[in-house]
Amino acid sequence: MSENDTFKIHFLPNDKIVEIEKGNTVLDAAHKSNIYINSICGGDGICGKCRVILSSGKIDAPATKLLSSEEAEKDYILACEARVTSDLQILIPKETRLEGKKILFDQNEQHSLTWNAILNKAQFKHDSLVKKVFLKLEPPTMDDNVADHERLCQAIMMKEGVDLNIMQTGYRILKQLPEVLRQNDWAVTVTLGHRGRTLEVVEVQPGDTSQRNYGIAVDVGTTTVVASLLELESSKVIDSEAIYNTQMKFGEDYIQRIIYVIQNEALDEMQRTIVSDINNLISTLVKRNDINLDDVTSIVCAGNTTMIHFMLGLDPENIRREPYLPAANFIPPIRAAQVGIDINRRGLLYALPSVAAYVGADITSGATAIRLDKEEMPSLFIDIGTNGEVVLGNKEWMVCCSASAGPAFEGSGVRHGMRAAKGAIEIINISKDYDVNYSTIGNIPPRGICGSGLLDCIAEMLRSGIIDRSGKFQKGIETDRLRKKEDEFEFVLVEKEETGIDSEIVITQADISNLVRSKGAIYAAVSILIESMSLSINDIHCVYLAGGFGNYLNVRNAITIGMLPDMPTSRIKFVGNTSLTGAKMALLSEEAFETVQKIASQMTYFDLMGNPKYMEEFMSANFLPHTNLEEFPSVQKELSSQNT
Repeated sequence: MSENDTFKIHFLPNDKIVEIEKGNTVLDAAHKSNIYINSICGGDGICGKCRVILSSGKIDAPATKLLSSEEAEKDYILACEARVTSDLQILIPKETRLEGKKILFDQNEQHSLTWNAILNKAQFKHDSLVKKVFLKLEPPTMDDNVADHERLCQAIMMKEGVDLNIMQTGYRILKQLPEVLRQNDWAVTVTLGHRGRTLEVVEVQPGDTSQRNYGIAVDVGTTTVVASLLELESSKVIDSEAIYNTQMKFGEDYIQRIIYVIQNEALDEMQRTIVSDINNLISTLVKRNDINLDDVTSIVCAGNTTMIHFMLGLDPENIRREPYLPAANFIPPIRAAQVGIDINRRGLLYALPSVAAYVGADITSGATAIRLDKEEMPSLFIDIGTNGEVVLGNKEWMVCCSASAGPAFEGSGVRHGMRAAKGAIEIINISKDYDVNYSTIGNIPPRGICGSGLLDCIAEMLRSGIIDRSGKFQKGIETDRLRKKEDEFEFVLVEKEETGIDSEIVITQADISNLVRSKGAIYAAVSILIESMSLSINDIHCVYLAGGFGNYLNVRNAITIGMLPDMPTSRIKFVGNTSLTGAKMALLSEEAFETVQKIASQMTYFDLMGNPKYMEEFMSANFLPHTNLEEFPSVQKELSSQNT
């Protein structure tokens, strides 16, 4: 058989057929056909999430411990390991598909919401980055023979109160200006865009189009991309939409995607993928609201450093190599069309600034949204994900860091872990008799456990004595739920007949260890920042939790396991998708945009990997809640009462 032979792969339930060369994997075939298969490790064969069922055909795959003997008997294979050697029919089971996640917009999200009140509360003036100004110029005469361009600039200066020295006009505008000015009897609408210290004449249109000016704010997330359409003159949020980031087919986390780019010379492919997602969102929003695309004059994007690099087509390779340097943290405004984003052909793209390789624009945008720079007392801003970004500061100073928490709370490294999608267990309670009560997203039979459910599970098992403070199972408890299987202890959360998958849902000793390490990384980062500023937890006025996971977790349980510091829960606040909120503020207010820039330039970045105390603190935090129980007096009291 020739090495160039190709085979047909029929994917169900998608009912898609794709041809692929012999030797490629089933996951490669799924990528080629734009079919999503859960693959948190990006196809490295270490997460075991890309389980699919081989309905017919033959594959070549190595032995793996990531599939149980029962799964192997039912013809489950790992898509990333299975190399194609014949025509195949592949069934993608529910647990491996992409379905119905809770995508977080922001805490203030409402259609037709006027953001003037929010901007006022945040102490920002409403003055959009790109605005349209209607001008009725005096026609020239023999006594008033000022040239067309100078006449226009003088009118702008008088209307907007700006200095002529900061204005610039492009060649294309100059070339068309005489015709446009005379087309509607010297009545024109000028589109003005802030570009640093320069005010650009972006476009000149005949007549009054000043009421038709829209902007897009985007949170370019690793998992989801969220966009809001705003009317810039009135500051109303017209509509919002969200989709999964199509780049997930190249790897669940951005480090895996950087590796894919390097190994496959695929930066252009990665850039086209995220830009396509953004364009699909823009197209949906403008069509749904009957808006002309030419009236969308600006777009502001926030996201982690890598996602901004991907969007702009900047080389991300050095982000993952010492000394971990981005190509740029501060990106000047550019034409959106230069990177392929479809708005007005001369519309401007503003990418919000990052601080470092692992503290991105989503964090600077978020710190602006909550006005951390106005806080009188030290406060914490935490965004919990694969990386746990932490900012500590007030109006005088800010320090930040990024802790590699790992993807355990996003489902990787946990046997039945999954994203916050339909069927994910999001709340768990365990009684003194070890009965398990739970609720799932969508109120359907459980398919796995998402981050908030995993956090609840650890806290509840600690309270009920199923595990001890080291996270180890207590072998003497009287319940059939705790059992030893394949040389490892596991606790049955949901019996097979109750689930939406073909197995029980369990949590294993290895799962618990991964989760304890993840929470320990976040707490260690918080501790190092607080200690570095010679503060104690009692000095912290407030903790702001951002992002999807932070918005749904049980705060009391997060304290019980030692993820968050022990403090009154009234001082811990959920703030939603602050990355998107900050992008909206920047879109509507030049002052807000400048504040994001200022915050990014003033944050001091702590490299935890180079800090010898971090590893020491991390090891101490690998207990429940901590080796030093005195740091968690409320948990000490809680556990003491459970044992009496």
